Amino acid sequence: MVRMTNLGRSRPLLLLLFSSLLALAGLLGAWGVPLVSSEGMVIRSHWIAGDLPTAPDDPAWSKVAPMTLPLSGQVITRPVWPEPTARALVVRSLHNGTEIAFLLEWQDNTKNDRLTPGTFRDGVAIGLPLGDAPAFFCMGQLDHYINIWHWKADWQSDIDRRAARQSEKKEGGVRTFEVIPRRISSVEDLIGGGFSTLTTKEKQGRVQGKAFWKDGIWHVVMRRPLASEEQENEAKLIPGRVQTISFAVWNGENKERNGQKAVAPWFQLSIDPVAKI
Repeated sequence: MVRMTNLGRSRPLLLLLFSSLLALAGLLGAWGVPLVSSEGMVIRSHWIAGDLPTAPDDPAWSKVAPMTLPLSGQVITRPVWPEPTARALVVRSLHNGTEIAFLLEWQDNTKNDRLTPGTFRDGVAIGLPLGDAPAFFCMGQLDHYINIWHWKADWQSDIDRRAARQSEKKEGGVRTFEVIPRRISSVEDLIGGGFSTLTTKEKQGRVQGKAFWKDGIWHVVMRRPLASEEQENEAKLIPGRVQTISFAVWNGENKERNGQKAVAPWFQLSIDPVAKI
């Protein structure tokens, strides 16, 4: 009788807990945050023969199974950002034994590709530890540095507008005199060793980016040679190896910049061995 009484008393609490979990699942689903990923927590970089796709709309990407990562607010350091607008990041990766490429996609209802006083840009970043041990996923930490590839929408816009200008000149179209910065890449290659230590690497252009925004979604490709030129300042990317990787997303419309961002802490990156042909 005592057991039956305790069970009867706990039943309303169990129902309340179950209802709360259902409500939470519905809310997360509405935000686009996946509750379970069939791929697990390992991001696979698939080996392919031949050239890697450089554009986000290359048909080769459709052959790669996507992995959807949940994003959360940065709440480690001030100013904290507990309510970012980006809730999920879709990741694909390919390599050919010489280069590695990532396709990153996320929902962003506004395109923010200019950086002016009072406005902010959209962006996405990949974080890779320089050593074997994972560092702090945001900016690294002392003696555990992190290599960050930061794609910037305004840098991409500069490159695209310069390319359009060159095309207009060749076709004899109307010339414009807008001053557009010269960019070697739309991705800034950085090193972090803790908060307020972010440093731009002297040599840029090793990491290249290409992107477009369409129907409320950013599609961004970042790629880099697998072999490291700088052993101490460039993340090692070795076929057949499993290592850690992290991500961050900024929404300029939401005034996100610096530490105010959505983050996906460390996941596992598995780079396929090079197949023998």
